[in-house]
Amino acid sequence: MFLEADAPRVSCRHHGPTVVAAPWARHGAGHTLAFDQQTAWMAAECSKSATATLMRTSWRTVGAIVARHVADRDKGRDRLNGLRRIGIDEISHRKGQKYMTVVVDHESGKVVWMADGHGKSVLARFFDTLGPERAARLTHISADGARWIAEVLAARVPDAVRVMDPFHVVAWATDALDEERRASWNRARREAADHERARALKNSRFALWKNEADLTDRQSAKLAWIAATDSRLHRAWRLKEALRTVFALARTRPTAALRNLEKWIGWARRCRIPAFVDLQRKVGVPPSVGRC
Repeated sequence: MFLEADAPRVSCRHHGPTVVAAPWARHGAGHTLAFDQQTAWMAAECSKSATATLMRTSWRTVGAIVARHVADRDKGRDRLNGLRRIGIDEISHRKGQKYMTVVVDHESGKVVWMADGHGKSVLARFFDTLGPERAARLTHISADGARWIAEVLAARVPDAVRVMDPFHVVAWATDALDEERRASWNRARREAADHERARALKNSRFALWKNEADLTDRQSAKLAWIAATDSRLHRAWRLKEALRTVFALARTRPTAALRNLEKWIGWARRCRIPAFVDLQRKVGVPPSVGRC
């Protein structure tokens, strides 16, 4: 539907000559407020490209509408006020060629700060904007194990509890498991040229990666075959699953989860699988660092 209306020019005492405001559209916009609102809602629920297609508008128009709505919502409000528990992460975009540093408020679940790039200088800009007084009120900060994040946090918020991000820790465990799978595959290729077993191990990646509850019948059978034929690889899978269970338990029984984490660290230390021995050193952080 298209609307057509006269827009007479007026002389505003504050802005000079301009077009009279219409009650059903933003000033200078080529669409109605209802269109704005619908587009902004859709952009929050799906991708910008899908929103542009469904609303029959351009990708840039969707971006402009979102920017206006965010500016209206944040008018007169500072997102950095009242922060206590935050999360810090970096995300890649444009096919991994560019990075952004993102800070979220764990209490509200909302993004409070973003900037192009990553590294110590970018994160330092966040704390410059936050200021020392508000930074001193931070109690918990979750992040991955990047050294540059740890160095900035140690300098800017030494009293805050640093918490390992469960997503990244489980991802490290999955990487360690895949490293052991590749080692097992290479052993099968070298030892008696067992090509059939090597092929089966090569195709077992998804059975090993997925959560046990989500396995298909075929993947469960593959896992049972690994348990019967490769105890070392199956032990690596059990280590991955046990670590994932620790974080699932932490949501409702944090004390029990911490005990289980200590047991997991001891198990991984003695497992004789190099990738997991290295991982337990990463996870077995000093008491000054929190664990999720």
